Amino acid sequence: MSGVTAFQAPDVETRRGRWWILVAMVFGLFMPMLDNLVVNVAMPTIQRRLGAGISELQWIIDAYTLAFAAFMLTGGTLGDIYGRKRLFTTGLAVFSLGSLACAMSSNIHELIAFRIIQGLGGALILPGSLAIITANFQGRERGAAIGIWSAISGLAIAIGPLIGGYLVQYVSWESIFFINVPIGVVAIGLTLAVVPESKDTSGKRRLDIRGAVTGTLGLFFLVYATIEGNPRGWSNWLIIVSYALSAALLIAFWSMERRSKAPMLPLRFFRNRTFSAGVAVAACVFFSLFGVMFFFSLYLQNVKGYSPIGAGERLLPLTVMILLVAPIAGQLSDRFGSRWLMASGTLVLAAGLAMFLRVGSNASYTTLILPAMVVISTGIALTLSPMSAAIMGSQDPTQAGIASAVQTTSQQTGGVAGVALLGALITASFDRSFAAKLTASGFPHPVVRAILSKAAKSAAGGALRPSQAPPHVKREVIHTIILAAHESFMHATHTGIYLAIGFALLASVLSVLFVRNHVTTTTSKPCVPPQETSSLAERASTPARRQ
Repeated sequence: MSGVTAFQAPDVETRRGRWWILVAMVFGLFMPMLDNLVVNVAMPTIQRRLGAGISELQWIIDAYTLAFAAFMLTGGTLGDIYGRKRLFTTGLAVFSLGSLACAMSSNIHELIAFRIIQGLGGALILPGSLAIITANFQGRERGAAIGIWSAISGLAIAIGPLIGGYLVQYVSWESIFFINVPIGVVAIGLTLAVVPESKDTSGKRRLDIRGAVTGTLGLFFLVYATIEGNPRGWSNWLIIVSYALSAALLIAFWSMERRSKAPMLPLRFFRNRTFSAGVAVAACVFFSLFGVMFFFSLYLQNVKGYSPIGAGERLLPLTVMILLVAPIAGQLSDRFGSRWLMASGTLVLAAGLAMFLRVGSNASYTTLILPAMVVISTGIALTLSPMSAAIMGSQDPTQAGIASAVQTTSQQTGGVAGVALLGALITASFDRSFAAKLTASGFPHPVVRAILSKAAKSAAGGALRPSQAPPHVKREVIHTIILAAHESFMHATHTGIYLAIGFALLASVLSVLFVRNHVTTTTSKPCVPPQETSSLAERASTPARRQ
């Protein structure tokens, strides 16, 4: 990714000029970072305005994340070959145009399609920004620059819920996408003005087209089948064929990458147990985080009845705690190693998720929801920095760029799987529970089917309104229907949380069994610091000894 072995050194003559480069990188990175939680807060409003069902809401998140994850490694390689500045500005343009198209969407299918374009742009922006910083800064300045880069990206994620809530509540849901356009225009102009071009001149980088195609399509069909399994039926021929195609394509991807001289995903990295375990832990943690937070955003607005800005305010402690704890975890990791911090962090994450099992439709935010969020965010913060340090410390410093990209891809893929798999599980559980409650309340089967059909278009029933009840249902029983929907939504969410807890515990076991501490007593030159899409406020220093 970074082309650290051979690159055209840019002519950056002054210290001021180098810091203007950092300003350009931070400004451009702000957009995709901000998008992480802004869209989540807008979900209930988008669901009501565009008539989206639960699978469509999942696709709004996963279309972006899947494109981002699938093209991350390709985006970095293209930048090394054709020029990092060129690809970074291209990514800004693609992301801005995708945002504009999202804002102008007239239906849910257009929005999903344009979110893919946003994801493609983000896949060019993130690796390009870190590679440009690496090429233009040396020594301590590089560490400081990447530390600022990481902190600003964390700040964007932290204020995302508030900005999203404000825009959705006081402007419109479209404004969360419109806001990216002027930011993108300024970022493009600044990049063209102050950033010198750089590329890998070693001639060793090659674009792995076969790997990109098979890997991307394999992931797509897997996510498609998982999300669409509930509405279409798990025995539907399209679902079965999609799973079969996914398996065949992913097997082909693995086989091609093993034989390729310039693989998109260097499988040799996975011979190192610490690297393999670290990447698996990254996927498990983001599986739990993305999946649970997707439904928690719906819960706050659809069940608890908070306004968009109210939901954004109540999500703020999650990101603030990560910003506060992650730097401390990074310092502890540098001193004591990653293994036990990762193991304990994922256990704390599991404990926080278990606390959510006590949350019901009438739960107090102060006494139940907030403590659970604090514990969850603390567990994540204790895990992220040590996990990055372990992954990066397990590889040679000259491979830091591609190792970091693999970590980021693993995180995003885990997030995609979390939204897809937990969504499928929660939706199926909701349908069963809601139908059972309605039947027990004395509703005839035709009425139950009609109500379930409405609930399917209301984010698992969380946003059912009296006006959505079938005309022949008496007004006096509407309250019973909505109460049953909310209780079923919470029951289904708890079912999904059990799976999320299982993944968090698996991450803890993997950390104990396979991760080896990266701490070394010898003085060595630090490698390129690890960064990833949702790193928030991780420290940007990693020892360089290969494990």
